[in-house]
Order: sequence, then structure tokens, then C-alpha cells
Amino acid sequence: MKIILRFFVVLFLFAASGEIQAQRVMGAVIGGVNATNVQGDDVYGFKKFGMNVGVAAIVPVAEKWSFSLETTYSQKGSYHKKGGRGMDYSIKHDYNQYKLVLNYLEVPVLFHFEDKRYLKAGTGFSYGRLIEVKEWEDGYRVATTTLNDGPYDLNDFSWLFDVQVPIYRQLKINARYSFSMIKIREREYENVSPTEEKVRKQYNQVLSLRVVWIFNEKASRENRLQGGF
Repeated sequence: MKIILRFFVVLFLFAASGEIQAQRVMGAVIGGVNATNVQGDDVYGFKKFGMNVGVAAIVPVAEKWSFSLETTYSQKGSYHKKGGRGMDYSIKHDYNQYKLVLNYLEVPVLFHFEDKRYLKAGTGFSYGRLIEVKEWEDGYRVATTTLNDGPYDLNDFSWLFDVQVPIYRQLKINARYSFSMIKIREREYENVSPTEEKVRKQYNQVLSLRVVWIFNEKASRENRLQGGF
């Protein structure tokens, strides 16, 4: 993890080094909510809600292109109430009620394209470090699910798709989708017939709706115009 974080820091400093004196670097404060699902856990739907908060640095690299580095706290997981939709009750399951809490510290890195300051779209990837995990099945806490003993991987690598729309001055509304590129867990389900084997790889899926307040946006734009982009 330290190597990856150092890579992010070096990459950001390299990109920003030529811009800091010209005051082109922008900052941002971010706050919003996640609607999350874990693909492969036998329940369906984005029914687990949590926070998504953090800060960001934004470095313009061309007239319509920018690079951003974020640090966020992101609450993920899965939820299904007993008798609720999102589960096929004609098939045997290990549980009928389920809740999973996965909380991460994340470092998203994105490249954005901005069209005339009306729409900003981007893509990138994120490294997440699991800092809290709790799991319940049919109302009972799963004692073997812990941060130190697993079964969830401490590292999560996700791909991101991101859209921002300005709503008032430096305030933007931001919609984001992310999906784990590498499994966070592989689970073998037990409540199946003797002739059946059910092993599922699990992945985080997240829909985020956030508001982003940009600092130094006007000064950055003026300095870029003076510098030729």
C-alpha cells in the first residue's frame, strides 16, 4: 500500500510542479452519499447507503483537460431485509436477511474533459484501503468477519466514471459510478444440494451523488488564459 500511495504522490507532484507558481492548481471539498451493492453476495440492488466525503486537488493540463487527485472516506457494503425484494426465494440461500458494512479510505485519480464549463466528464481509477468491516446474517453478527482475519481483502482497486455539472458559482453536482476491478472476496456457499457447488467472486459496485465546492477556480482560469490555455 505504501508503494502505491507514494506513486500517487509523486505523480501528482510531477504534474503540479510546473503549475503551482502560476496558481493554476484548484482545490475542492466533497460531500455526498453512496448507494452500494456487492455483486456476487446473493442479494441484488443498490440498497446500502453511506457517506462519501473528502478533498481533492485539480491540476489543469490543457485547455479542456484536467487531472485530479482525491482523498475520500467512502462507506460501502450490501443490505437486504427479510422478505424484501432482491432475492430469489425459490432458491436456497445461506441467509434471508443480510447486512454488510465496508468502510474505506480511498485515493481516486481521474482525468476530466470539460466542455465550455457546462459539463465535465472523466474516468480513472481508485485505490481503497479497508478500515472497517462488519457482517450480519439473519440478524446475527458474523464473528469470523474482521478486519485482521478476513475474509474481505484489505485492498480494493476500482474503475471510475464521473460526470459534473455546475449548479451555482463554484458549486458542482457530481454523479459517479465505480466497480471493483479485482474481487474483494471469494465465498463458497454451503446451503446447496450435495451435488451442487456454489462459489462466488464478490465485487463492490457504487453509485455516488456528491456536491463539490471548488476553490481558486476563477484565479486558475485567469492564469491559464494568460498562459495560453
